[in-house]
Formats: sequence, structure tokens, C-alpha cells
Amino acid sequence: MFVGLSLAQSVGENNLKVGLVLSGGGAKGLAHIGVLKTIDSLGVKIDYVAGTSVGAIIGGLYASGYSGNEIDSIFKLVNFDHLINDHIPRASKSFYERDTAEKYAFSLPFTDFKVQIPSAISKGQNIFNLLSKLMLHVSDVERFENLPIPFFCVATNIETGTQVILDAGSLPQAIAASSALPSLFQPVNKDNMMLVDGGIVNNYPIRELKAKGMSRVIGVDVQDDLYERNKLNSAPDILLQISNFRTIDAMQDKSKLTDIYIKPNIKNYNVVSFQHGEKLIENGRLASLIKENELSELVNEQRNNHLVKPSFNVPDSIKINDIVINGKEDYTRSYVLGKLKIRSNEIISYNRFDKGINNLSATQNFDRVLYDFEGNDGGYNLILDLKESDNKTFLKFGVHYDDLYKSAALFNLTQKQLLFKNDLAFLDVILGDNVRYNFEYFIDKGFYWSIGLKSKYNEFNKSVNPALFLNQNELDAIGTGKKGMKLSDQTNQVFLQTLFRKDFSLTIGAEHKRLKIISDSFAEVPQLDSNKTTFENSDFYSVFGNLKFDTFNDRFFPDEGFYFDGNFQLFLSSSDFNNNFSEFSFAKANIGYAISFLENFSVNLFSEGGFKIGDDSNQSLNFALGGYGQNLINNFISFYGYDYVSIIGDGYVKATINLDYEIIKKHHLNFAANYANVKNNLFTTFDWLAIPKYSGYAFGYALETFIGPVEIKYSWSPEASQGNWFFNVGFWF
Repeated sequence: MFVGLSLAQSVGENNLKVGLVLSGGGAKGLAHIGVLKTIDSLGVKIDYVAGTSVGAIIGGLYASGYSGNEIDSIFKLVNFDHLINDHIPRASKSFYERDTAEKYAFSLPFTDFKVQIPSAISKGQNIFNLLSKLMLHVSDVERFENLPIPFFCVATNIETGTQVILDAGSLPQAIAASSALPSLFQPVNKDNMMLVDGGIVNNYPIRELKAKGMSRVIGVDVQDDLYERNKLNSAPDILLQISNFRTIDAMQDKSKLTDIYIKPNIKNYNVVSFQHGEKLIENGRLASLIKENELSELVNEQRNNHLVKPSFNVPDSIKINDIVINGKEDYTRSYVLGKLKIRSNEIISYNRFDKGINNLSATQNFDRVLYDFEGNDGGYNLILDLKESDNKTFLKFGVHYDDLYKSAALFNLTQKQLLFKNDLAFLDVILGDNVRYNFEYFIDKGFYWSIGLKSKYNEFNKSVNPALFLNQNELDAIGTGKKGMKLSDQTNQVFLQTLFRKDFSLTIGAEHKRLKIISDSFAEVPQLDSNKTTFENSDFYSVFGNLKFDTFNDRFFPDEGFYFDGNFQLFLSSSDFNNNFSEFSFAKANIGYAISFLENFSVNLFSEGGFKIGDDSNQSLNFALGGYGQNLINNFISFYGYDYVSIIGDGYVKATINLDYEIIKKHHLNFAANYANVKNNLFTTFDWLAIPKYSGYAFGYALETFIGPVEIKYSWSPEASQGNWFFNVGFWF
């Protein structure tokens, strides 16, 4: 990232010692960077740095050798949403972990039949990872007074409510503890203490800094002032005002102890205003320029000092000599190393190291993954300090609406380590217009053969093309109009799965399916003259194989990656409700590619197809195209321009192009076009290569929300008589 960065250390006979204290303040603390840039440009030499919270983050980077300009460059590259929310790249998650993240709106621990509230929104893992990388060059420094610039930070012992001065040990862990804002970040366990943000007890540690023998202190204060009554309009505003009483009162005395007191303009900003980072940095610079004369006079008094500037590099690779794992109980060393994919005596890229930590964090089996680097023989020993999660049971929730299943509320119970240390069981119960469930039990053996059981039930009512359940003679008798259909499907599977890599799986198994299709009156067909006619009520038995490769970086709005999903299923027997069963099979595949040409513009290309082998007298499992959705069962395939289950055949080919433009953050405009050929015996001729018979287009808007995407699309086809609106809310399940 940055090469040849400079370490600054005051050396000389002048006894004048200058300290720098940086307060906490969340995003407002980015103003510290602007002050540091001015300090560097004027040549002020800092002899000691103290900080709290965000002041500890920026002060720690400065003390470890980064200049103000270099810290500015670092923060310009940071995605603060990903950093604060502990975003884990999709590539680091297993298929189950992806499904969890892409289906449930939120999750709550459930212990002793009591719902628990999580201790924080974020683990702070990504912030710790970033600090560890940036401070690798000082990882051998045990006492912070031996850093390029001596340093300490302040944390709060949450058990005793007392101040803790952190001046030794792991620098990234100390800074993570000092900046662990309660409710936003989990407490950090360090030296047998549970530590949180130091701003609770001491947001501006000037007295502690002066005690280090500093002659002069430069202080940067980014704390809020008290609100006037016209701004106290909500409960959060009033609670914040109350919490600020003590720190603001304390600052009246502390500001007087500060020789050069710098107060940037942080009005109209709050602790999460990271999107205004450039403005906050500039406000810090402007505030420091007001004190330019005083800072310049300080430089003159430091004239006998000079700088030593050895260089260091932010690593692109790292040599791991040995791996020590502390804190493992339920999870074995081989499990941890299997997730890390790191071996001893190996040189690896730092990107690969980050991926390994993400893999471990993505399991959600650890409250936090802390680590330290211990220099050894030209490389490092990796010291992992794990804290296994005590939460094994979770309640998860989601909501959804679409045009097929209608409104639905999802309730999930997940249990880890039900029978074995590496197993998982979960039950989805979906209530709404159509009741559904999904149960799965999985014994995860990673790259060995894992074992799983699944049972799921789906039902819906829809007016559809009757070709799905009538033969040609019956269709000729009733015409081509749509008929109401109620479909229910219960599918049970036992399967084996192995991973070639985290995003590449092979699954083989056996399946039982009970399929029932009931339709409206067919009085115009003599042999079907009942109010409710059952067209299918059979149990099917089959074996299947699935090969899946998925490197999409996002399930709903991918802008890079490749996708392949291939499936073969052989139906061996049936209870044969219609007395027309003979052995048949389906083969189908879906290939996708996502690419981004501009910063906010992406293109998704998909090609898919499938065909039936064997007797075609049973039509209830044939391919049925139409509608829009991502959780369609059996061989139902989405197709713009047509309503659900509109185009029926035992073979199909389909191509789709989707253009997505993110007009502003999380707001998408998209346009899609799809083309298909669908008919019986499609692949016995060259009709699948012919000019597409069916085409459809869609234009829509989508918004990313915490419950999932909210989408509205207008779809039309040149061949159809009218267009269709598709609307859905929430993650698909």
C-alpha cells in the first residue's frame, strides 16, 4: 500500500518535551488527521502521544511512524461501512454461511429458553485486522514507550468502571480496546480485564500525559458541546446530552491545562459521519492553522532537536514460522487451521492471511479472533487468541413478499453442536399466505465428505398454464386460458457433500418428493367434471448429483465473479397416481458471469438450459418458465415478460443480460432482457439453436435494506398481450 514510510523520533540536547493528546469522538476524530498534517508541515516534533478511542487509533498510527499525510491516504482507502459492520467478503463464507447471511434479517442468541440481546452490533474484527497489518513493523515492541514516538491510550474496565492505561503488550489490541464503543463494538478481553471505550472515564488524558514529563502539550478536542433546547427533540438526543455532561464539564479544566488547544469545527457531525471524512479532515487542518503562530514558536524552541527517519514497508507478504492457538476447547487445531488455510514455515501474501482470518470469523463460532505476531528467525510466529462463542442456539427472523408466495414471515431456530461438535441443525417455519417449512441437519467435515439431511415443504396458489398438468387432448378441449392451480411439494433428501474449495462443492444424494397439484373446475372436460380436480398426488423417488461453483461477490447485486450450477436427477420410481410413470431424468445447468465496467455500473450475463431424458407422459415436473424469483422450486424457471408458469416444455435454453446502475448508495436502477426456446423434445432437433421464440424485458428499481432488497419491476414481452408488474420485499426464502 505505502512504501518507504518514515518513522519520526526526536533526538537532541534540548530538554523541551512536547506531548500530543487526541480526544475521542468517533468519526469526528478524522479532524485529528488534518491537525497532524499541519504539525508535520510546520516541523513540530512530538515526543509523546496519548489518545482515547478514535484518538487512540489515529494517535497509535502516528506513534508507530506514519505521517499525517500517510494516515490521510490510509483513511481515503477505507470503506467505513465494511470496517464498522464487520463486513466479511462472500468468498470467505461457506455455502451455509452465505445462506444464513442472505436469508435472515437479524439473529438473536437463545439460551435457557430466553432471548438474549447481543452485546454489540459489531465484533470490531475488521478494525483490528487493519490495525494489525498497518502496525506489523512494530509488533515486536512490547512497551509502547519504545515506539518511534512513545504512546499510551486509555480504556475502561467495564466490570469496575475504572480507567486503564494501556502502554504495553499488543498495540493493535490496546487500540481496539480503547476504541470499543459500547453497543457498537464488543468489549475486548485483555490481561484478564473486559475493556471498552476509554472515553467513558477519560476522553482527554492530558494529566496522564503531563505526568510523562511533557513541557508543553498540544491538544485536539473533537467532543460535542451541549445541545441547546431546540435540538433536544428526541430520546437519543436527550440521552446523549446526559452522557456528555461529565466529559464536557471535565474539559473546562482540561482545556486550561492544554498549552495549545485546538478545537475543530465538528458541529453538524456525529460519531458515524464517516461519509464526511474529507470535510472533517479539512476542518481539522483549518482549526490548527488558527494556532499556526503558536506552533511555529514551539518549533523555534525545538531548534536543537532533529529527526531520525528510518523507513519501513507495509507488507505485501508475511512469513509464518509457527502457529500457536490459544483458547480452543470445542474446536480442534485442525479445524482452526483448516479454516485459516495457513501452514507453518510458509510465506503467504497478506491478502491470503486476511482471507484466512475472515474464513475463521465467518463461522460465527468465535466471539472474536485476536492475534499477535512474534518476530522469529526473519519471520513471525502467529499467536492466535480465540474466544469461542458460548452461544449455540439462535432465533432468526425474516420477512418477505413476492407475487408467487405472497406475504411471509420467517422464524428460524438454529442449534449448533446438537449431537457432534461440528454439526448444525436448523428449522425455518414460514407463516403467511402460504405455509412452508425447511429443516436441515448437517455434519460439516469441510473438505472431507460431509453428511446432511433436508426436509422442506412449499405450497402456493396461482393461475397458470394448464399444460403443466393436462395432456394435449385435454388442452384441446378446454382451450389455452389459464386455470387456477394449488401446488404443494414436500421434498426430503439425504446427501453427501464435499468441497474442492470453499466456493466449489459436489453433492450426491437420494430424494423423496410428494407432489400434489389440485386445480379449479374443468366442467368443459367431461372426464374432469368436479369442483376440485386432483391432477397429481404422487410420491417420487430419485437420486441426484449437483456441482456448484460460486464466486459472485454478492447474491443480489453482483459486480464480479463467476457462477455455475449443474444438476442431474434420475427418477427411479413413483407411487404413480396417474398410472403413467416410467423412469426418466432431468439434466440442467446455469452459468453466470458478473463484471463491472464503471464504479457503479455492472453487467450480469447468464446462460442456462435443461432437458428431460425418458418417457414424457408425466408432465408435472416439466420446465415451466415465467415470473421473477430466486427461490422457485422443482423446474420452475423465472422469465421476464411472462407471468409464472406460462411457458411449458421438457426442454429449454435461456439467455439473460442484466444491467445494474447504483445511482446512489444502495439505490439501483436495472434493465434486463431474456430470450428462450422452450418445447418438448427441444434437443432432439436443432431447434434449441434457432432464433429465440420467447423474449422478455424488464425495467426496475431496487433498494438494499437490512431486511433484504426491495424491488419493483415492470416486465413485458413483444409476444405477450400485456405486461406484468413484479414486486418483492426482503431476502428470498
